[in-house]
Parts: sequence; structure tokens; C-alpha cells
Amino acid sequence: MNKWYSLFFVAVMATSTIGCQPDEVTEGNPLASSNLDAGFTAVKTDVAGNHYKLTANPGGGFLGHAWDLGDGAGSGKGSAVEDVFFPDAGTYDVIHTTYGNGASSFSSTQRVVVPTSDPAAGNLVQGGKFANAEDHSKWTILNISGTATHWTLNSGSATITGSNSDQQGIYQAIPVVGGKQYKVDMLVSGSGATDTWFEVYVSQTPPSQNSDYSAGGTLIGLNTWNGCGKTPFSGKLSSLSCAGSGNSVTFANSGTAYLVIKSGGANLGTTGITIKDVSFRGSAN
Repeated sequence: MNKWYSLFFVAVMATSTIGCQPDEVTEGNPLASSNLDAGFTAVKTDVAGNHYKLTANPGGGFLGHAWDLGDGAGSGKGSAVEDVFFPDAGTYDVIHTTYGNGASSFSSTQRVVVPTSDPAAGNLVQGGKFANAEDHSKWTILNISGTATHWTLNSGSATITGSNSDQQGIYQAIPVVGGKQYKVDMLVSGSGATDTWFEVYVSQTPPSQNSDYSAGGTLIGLNTWNGCGKTPFSGKLSSLSCAGSGNSVTFANSGTAYLVIKSGGANLGTTGITIKDVSFRGSAN
């Protein structure tokens, strides 16, 4: 009897399992939105300077919007209408992404050409994109200590690699106006470092070869002891920074300031630390 009951139970369970299978296999998520219009318009506004209004095409089913301004900073959440500012002359491929049900997304790209830099907030750094030899010539290598750490100026970026806690920097002179607020930033990436510091200074004290530099104190930087730069990273230094007082600086007097970017450590990572799109700009009016 026990053997018969066991066989009967197995048969019933097999029948129940077969009965629960769907009659038809379907592909995709039936709840996903389809063909959400990601188109948009980009129109220069009447506000002084390079201000543009980005307006998503009207439509239903939108759960969210994201905008990539084509300036290297990546995509960020936003709304259907965004007022944006391009401080520097250039060509920007703006990408608008719409999000709908079922994790669906649709994107549209439009090119915005900004003919001139904003007179108040344009980038004061020369060669900040490291695009070519002319850009490279705007920077001076600052030898600080040892020879195991060094900068390499690439096509479109600059990379510092090294070890042995040796240091090296790069710098350039920039004219500034007394009493005006300025902000410094750059895109930075790396594979993760060990016992490493990466620091940015802007001061009216000129650097000297074969001497360390700390005038005015660190503004922004990476510091593995403070918890940033130990694992792979990529983004704006102002967002990743865990060292310094912040990326804003004001000078008491007009004259020349020196932007100094230096780094050193036991091991700067397998790929080193790479920077691009270095900017130093005054506050917009």
C-alpha cells in the first residue's frame, strides 16, 4: 500500500507541474513602454551668456528624463525642461534619454554649437584638453622629488604614474582678478592606488623646481588614507575628492595665480591617474 501511494503521489505532482506550464512562451517585458519620444529642442535663451533651454518633446508615459550635455561629465537625472549653461565655446553632442515602464529607455542626440566662450565664466586654463603639442606647451613639469613618478602628456589627456613615494607636478600661470571667486575642476580616472595622494593647488605663490608645493593648501584631491582613490574611479574630481577645502578660491589682489597639480605615492595603480578637461573659471555674472 505504501509503495502504491508513493507512486500515486509522484504521478499527481508530475501532472500538476505540467499543468502549471504556460501555453505560450512570450518574449520581452509586456509592461515595457514602447517608442517613448526622446526628441527635444535646444534653443539659446535671452539670458546673457551661453544659456540654452532644452525642452523634451511632449508625450505620455515618461517616468523620468536624463541629460548628457556632451561636456564629458556624463549623464544626470533631470526634468522635461532644463536650463543649461555652456561656459566654453565648442561643439556639444547633447543626449536626452527618456525612461518608461519595464526599465525601457529611448535616447535622442542633438548637436549644439557654442560659438564663443562666456566672457565671465569661460575656462581660463590654456591647453586643458591636452589635445595636441600646442596644448602640451602650456604646461610646465614641476620636479619635486625622485624620478620614479612622472607625468606623460597624451593626446586628449595627461597621466601620472609612479611609485616609491616620489612626487611630480604640472603647472601653469593664470591671470586672476582680486575679490572674484573661481572654481577649479577636471575629469580624473584611475585603476586604484596604494598609499597615494593627488592634490590640486591654486595660489599666487610661484612654484620652484625641486621643491615641494603646498601654497594655499590643497583645494581638491584624492587621498587613499582618507578613503578615495583606493579602488577604480572615474568622474569629476570635485565629486570624488576626499581631501582639501573645496574647489573654490578667491584672491585678495589681482595678478597671477598658479594652478599646480601634483601626485605621489607608493603605487599610483596599474594605469596611473589620468586627467582631462582641466578647468579654472570665474563665477558667472
